[in-house]
Amino acid sequence: MAEPSVVFGVIGPLLGGLGLFLLGMTMMSEGLCVAAGPALARGLRQATQGRWRALAAGAGVTAAVQSSSAVTVATIGFVNAGLLALTPAMWVLFGANVGTTATAWLVALVGMKFKIEALALPLIGVGVILRLVNERTRWGAIGSAVAGFGLLFLGIEWLQRAFGGVAVSLVLPSGDGLLGVLAPLLVGALMTVLMQSSSASLAVALSAAQQGLIDVPAAAAVVIGANLGTTVTALLAAIGATPNARRVAAAHVAFNAITACTAIVLLQVGVTAVAVLAARWGASDDVALQLALFHSGFNVLGVLLIWPLAARLSDYLQQRFRSAEEDWSRPQHLDPTVLAVPSLALSALTQELRRIGALARHLALDAAHGEPESRLQATAAAWAALDRAQTEFVTQMQRSAMSDANAQRLSRLLRIARYHETCVEQAQAAAQSPALPAESSTALREVNGDFVHEVGELLRALGPGTVPSAADAEGAYQRIKVALLDAGAKAELPLATMEALLRARSALRRALQQAIKAASLDAELASDESTAPHA
Repeated sequence: MAEPSVVFGVIGPLLGGLGLFLLGMTMMSEGLCVAAGPALARGLRQATQGRWRALAAGAGVTAAVQSSSAVTVATIGFVNAGLLALTPAMWVLFGANVGTTATAWLVALVGMKFKIEALALPLIGVGVILRLVNERTRWGAIGSAVAGFGLLFLGIEWLQRAFGGVAVSLVLPSGDGLLGVLAPLLVGALMTVLMQSSSASLAVALSAAQQGLIDVPAAAAVVIGANLGTTVTALLAAIGATPNARRVAAAHVAFNAITACTAIVLLQVGVTAVAVLAARWGASDDVALQLALFHSGFNVLGVLLIWPLAARLSDYLQQRFRSAEEDWSRPQHLDPTVLAVPSLALSALTQELRRIGALARHLALDAAHGEPESRLQATAAAWAALDRAQTEFVTQMQRSAMSDANAQRLSRLLRIARYHETCVEQAQAAAQSPALPAESSTALREVNGDFVHEVGELLRALGPGTVPSAADAEGAYQRIKVALLDAGAKAELPLATMEALLRARSALRRALQQAIKAASLDAELASDESTAPHA
């Protein structure tokens, strides 16, 4: 049994070194991100110009800010905001996996080669001075990065000391056999998940291997596990995000899973190959260099493997994580093959316009009930996509010869489409309604509630062959109009609030009227078709 003094002599430096490394990594990453300013966003936006640019942007930005987690979260945020599409975002994250290997090279070429304290302490001092003197400027952010750089190297020094003290009396299992590979792989993944830093896991693995505590295959397995552990960051960032953002996170997981599985299968081959390369460079005893080579090698191999699969992966993910709004935005009846037969094309257009109308009524209902802005925007975007599809379909129809009867029918369908468009415009105007002030009278609240209820009931009742009367809603509208004007006259409502509420209620009434007109005309068309003589 190990002496307590030996155990604490190892655990203390190990925890302290790990803490210094993580603190330094955080300061360096945050400082570089702030110092880079708009460059991070600009670099990621340039990723829309092709897979090579996206790959280079992901690798370059990650190497610059020394944080694949920051790039992953930023990329998913860009996708979430609609600034980056799925395919370029995937390539940014693939590039980020290559860029994160810069940390291993930093540790191997600098952290393991010099007397760390001679380099780290001056960096910490200079960095802190810069931060104190220029706290709120770009130089202050650079100071944080420089100090973080020094702390990172100081952490590596203490990790080396910790592992150096225990290596003489403790030998861990080698990387031979399935268990010998899976155990360090799981350790690497777990460390990355717990510390939210694959770089820290890499530093631990490189330090332990350099001191002879674990052999190169086992350390390589830890490195593979660290790569797998980074997927947790993407999954956490995708919680509650848009479907496209969840697809990007899934692509990140898929890439790392493919890369890890390939690296495990080729573990012995990869370790042997990097040993041969290191020997040719005269560094056969440099374990850290070999691990940095291995880390870079299997990530580049992952990019080569995913290259021919990326298009299929994107297509597959497009069918997953679908929201109701996305499903609505995909035409179900506008098949180009029916364009050659105008009567069939008009029937398809009629069916699609009914879906467009249902979506317009859904938006009006959400506006009436004060649903969140994000939901309204998603529904409006789905309606707009579907409306663009029907417009393109009509444009293609107009290129074909059409009988007078079909032309008249198309004209009426275009009127229906116009009613739907106005309904959506008025619903969006109604959504700008302010809330009734908390001090509003009970009578005003009841009248307002009655109007919203009547509008909602009529919108729900509308549909093919069902056209209810708007009389009840019209009466409710007149009552809320009078009530709002009275409240304004009696100073129960500020005049600006009264005006805004009147505009919103009028817009909601107009949205309902347009929906009813569309349903009425649709019912007329259906009646005409049912009574028309058949050849």
